[in-house]
Amino acid sequence: MYTVDIEKRCGCFKKDTIELPKTFKAKKEAEFEALKLANYMNANYCKKHRFFVNEEGNNFTICVELSCPKIS
Repeated sequence: MYTVDIEKRCGCFKKDTIELPKTFKAKKEAEFEALKLANYMNANYCKKHRFFVNEEGNNFTICVELSCPKIS
């Protein structure tokens, strides 16, 4: 079994209806779902974070990277 989960549940994620973790029988299916969710979050959330997928064993974790504000 392969699992898709998120490392840190930010405010935008908590407001969304996405339910994680999810499990899949096929690796490709889990990988596709993780990438699809990360792309959705990058496109639709507040832009204070960047989301990317990290694969480790049978787990695909959506990781959160904080954006650094520009210093003028």
